[in-house]
Amino acid sequence: MKVAAVIILCVILLGAVIMFAKTQSQSPEDTYLRIHIRANSNDATDQSVKYKVKESIVEYMTPKLEGVADKSQAMTILSENLDEMKVVADAVLSSNGYDYESTVSIRQEEFPVRSYGDLTLESGIYDALIIELGSGSGDNWWCVVFPPLCFVGKESENFEYKSLFFN
Repeated sequence: MKVAAVIILCVILLGAVIMFAKTQSQSPEDTYLRIHIRANSNDATDQSVKYKVKESIVEYMTPKLEGVADKSQAMTILSENLDEMKVVADAVLSSNGYDYESTVSIRQEEFPVRSYGDLTLESGIYDALIIELGSGSGDNWWCVVFPPLCFVGKESENFEYKSLFFN
Protein backbone atom coordinates (compact mmCIF):
# COMPACT_ATOMS: atom_id res chain seq x y z
CA MET A 1 0.00 0.00 0.00
CA LYS A 2 2.82 2.41 0.92
CA VAL A 3 4.68 1.57 -2.27
CA ALA A 4 1.59 2.29 -4.37
CA ALA A 5 1.08 5.62 -2.62
CA VAL A 6 4.71 6.58 -3.21
CA ILE A 7 4.46 5.62 -6.90
CA ILE A 8 1.26 7.66 -7.32
CA LEU A 9 2.84 10.65 -5.57
CA CYS A 10 5.94 10.39 -7.80
CA VAL A 11 3.79 10.23 -10.95
CA ILE A 12 1.83 13.31 -9.84
CA LEU A 13 5.02 15.23 -9.03
CA LEU A 14 6.62 14.22 -12.33
CA GLY A 15 3.52 15.37 -14.21
CA ALA A 16 3.58 18.71 -12.42
CA VAL A 17 7.28 19.20 -13.21
CA ILE A 18 6.71 18.36 -16.89
CA MET A 19 3.76 20.77 -17.15
CA PHE A 20 5.75 23.54 -15.45
CA ALA A 21 8.76 22.97 -17.71
CA LYS A 22 6.54 22.98 -20.79
CA THR A 23 4.95 26.33 -19.92
CA GLN A 24 8.31 27.85 -19.00
CA SER A 25 9.95 26.71 -22.24
CA GLN A 26 7.47 28.51 -24.51
CA SER A 27 9.02 31.43 -26.32
CA PRO A 28 7.35 34.85 -26.28
CA GLU A 29 6.49 34.35 -29.95
CA ASP A 30 4.47 31.25 -28.99
CA THR A 31 2.78 32.92 -26.04
CA TYR A 32 1.79 36.40 -27.21
CA LEU A 33 -0.72 37.55 -29.81
CA ARG A 34 -0.08 41.13 -30.84
CA ILE A 35 -2.01 43.83 -32.67
CA HIS A 36 -0.97 46.60 -35.05
CA ILE A 37 -3.25 49.30 -36.38
CA ARG A 38 -1.45 51.13 -39.17
CA ALA A 39 -2.53 54.59 -40.25
CA ASN A 40 -2.88 55.53 -43.91
CA SER A 41 -0.09 58.11 -43.53
CA ASN A 42 1.66 60.24 -40.93
CA ASP A 43 -0.67 63.15 -41.68
CA ALA A 44 -2.25 64.39 -38.42
CA THR A 45 -5.78 63.58 -39.61
CA ASP A 46 -4.83 60.02 -40.62
CA GLN A 47 -3.12 59.53 -37.26
CA SER A 48 -6.17 60.89 -35.45
CA VAL A 49 -8.60 58.51 -37.14
CA LYS A 50 -6.25 55.59 -36.35
CA TYR A 51 -6.98 56.14 -32.65
CA LYS A 52 -10.71 56.34 -33.31
CA VAL A 53 -10.50 53.00 -35.12
CA LYS A 54 -8.46 51.58 -32.23
CA GLU A 55 -11.10 52.65 -29.70
CA SER A 56 -13.91 51.11 -31.76
CA ILE A 57 -12.06 47.83 -32.36
CA VAL A 58 -11.16 47.50 -28.66
CA GLU A 59 -14.77 48.29 -27.67
CA TYR A 60 -16.09 45.72 -30.18
CA MET A 61 -13.65 42.91 -29.35
CA THR A 62 -13.29 43.25 -25.56
CA PRO A 63 -16.52 41.36 -24.69
CA LYS A 64 -15.72 38.69 -27.28
CA LEU A 65 -12.26 38.09 -25.78
CA GLU A 66 -13.41 38.12 -22.16
CA GLY A 67 -12.32 34.98 -20.34
CA VAL A 68 -10.00 33.77 -23.12
CA ALA A 69 -7.72 31.12 -21.66
CA ASP A 70 -4.93 30.90 -24.23
CA LYS A 71 -3.48 32.33 -27.43
CA SER A 72 -5.06 29.65 -29.61
CA GLN A 73 -8.54 30.53 -28.35
CA ALA A 74 -7.85 34.25 -28.89
CA MET A 75 -6.71 33.57 -32.47
CA THR A 76 -9.86 31.56 -33.16
CA ILE A 77 -12.10 34.35 -31.88
CA LEU A 78 -10.22 36.97 -33.90
CA SER A 79 -10.37 34.79 -37.03
CA GLU A 80 -14.12 34.41 -36.63
CA ASN A 81 -14.49 38.22 -36.39
CA LEU A 82 -12.19 39.49 -39.16
CA ASP A 83 -15.06 40.57 -41.41
CA GLU A 84 -16.87 42.27 -38.55
CA MET A 85 -13.72 44.13 -37.48
CA LYS A 86 -13.36 45.41 -41.05
CA VAL A 87 -16.95 46.65 -40.92
CA VAL A 88 -16.24 48.42 -37.61
CA ALA A 89 -13.04 50.03 -38.92
CA ASP A 90 -14.61 51.05 -42.23
CA ALA A 91 -17.61 52.59 -40.43
CA VAL A 92 -15.26 54.77 -38.37
CA LEU A 93 -13.37 55.80 -41.49
CA SER A 94 -16.57 56.58 -43.41
CA SER A 95 -18.22 58.48 -40.57
CA ASN A 96 -15.11 60.66 -40.31
CA GLY A 97 -15.12 61.49 -44.03
CA TYR A 98 -12.34 59.19 -45.26
CA ASP A 99 -12.66 57.61 -48.69
CA TYR A 100 -10.25 54.74 -48.06
CA GLU A 101 -11.05 51.43 -46.35
CA SER A 102 -9.30 49.01 -44.03
CA THR A 103 -7.82 45.58 -44.45
CA VAL A 104 -7.89 43.20 -41.50
CA SER A 105 -5.85 40.02 -41.22
CA ILE A 106 -3.99 37.74 -38.87
CA ARG A 107 -0.45 36.96 -39.91
CA GLN A 108 3.07 36.60 -38.63
CA GLU A 109 5.20 39.73 -38.59
CA GLU A 110 8.54 40.76 -37.22
CA PHE A 111 8.38 43.07 -34.21
CA PRO A 112 11.19 44.99 -32.52
CA VAL A 113 11.66 44.99 -28.74
CA ARG A 114 8.67 46.68 -27.12
CA SER A 115 7.83 47.46 -23.49
CA TYR A 116 4.30 47.63 -22.10
CA GLY A 117 4.70 48.87 -18.54
CA ASP A 118 6.55 46.11 -16.67
CA LEU A 119 6.30 43.70 -19.62
CA THR A 120 9.03 43.72 -22.27
CA LEU A 121 8.62 41.60 -25.37
CA GLU A 122 11.78 40.69 -27.22
CA SER A 123 12.14 41.23 -30.93
CA GLY A 124 10.94 38.34 -33.02
CA ILE A 125 8.27 37.05 -35.34
CA TYR A 126 4.87 37.08 -33.66
CA ASP A 127 1.34 36.21 -34.68
CA ALA A 128 -0.57 39.48 -34.93
CA LEU A 129 -3.88 41.03 -35.80
CA ILE A 130 -3.01 43.61 -38.46
CA ILE A 131 -5.43 46.40 -39.32
CA GLU A 132 -4.22 48.64 -42.14
CA LEU A 133 -6.09 51.84 -42.84
CA GLY A 134 -5.85 52.84 -46.49
CA SER A 135 -2.26 52.31 -47.62
CA GLY A 136 -1.17 51.41 -44.10
CA SER A 137 2.05 53.36 -44.62
CA GLY A 138 1.77 55.62 -41.56
CA ASP A 139 2.85 55.15 -37.97
CA ASN A 140 1.06 52.43 -36.09
CA TRP A 141 -0.46 51.67 -32.71
CA TRP A 142 0.70 48.47 -31.03
CA CYS A 143 -0.61 46.38 -28.21
CA VAL A 144 -1.09 42.77 -27.08
CA VAL A 145 -4.34 40.86 -27.58
CA PHE A 146 -3.21 37.84 -25.56
CA PRO A 147 -2.47 37.85 -22.75
CA PRO A 148 -4.93 40.71 -22.66
CA LEU A 149 -3.37 44.14 -22.30
CA CYS A 150 -5.72 46.02 -24.62
CA PHE A 151 -8.85 43.89 -24.57
CA VAL A 152 -9.64 43.86 -20.86
CA GLY A 153 -13.14 44.62 -19.63
CA LYS A 154 -13.57 47.28 -16.99
CA GLU A 155 -15.02 44.69 -14.62
CA SER A 156 -12.00 42.40 -14.84
CA GLU A 157 -10.38 41.65 -11.51
CA ASN A 158 -7.65 39.42 -12.91
CA PHE A 159 -5.70 42.00 -14.89
CA GLU A 160 -4.33 45.42 -14.22
CA TYR A 161 -4.37 47.65 -17.29
CA LYS A 162 -1.18 49.65 -17.80
CA SER A 163 -0.51 51.67 -20.89
CA LEU A 164 2.44 53.59 -22.24
CA PHE A 165 0.84 54.16 -25.61
CA PHE A 166 0.80 57.37 -27.55
CA ASN A 167 -2.73 58.71 -27.11
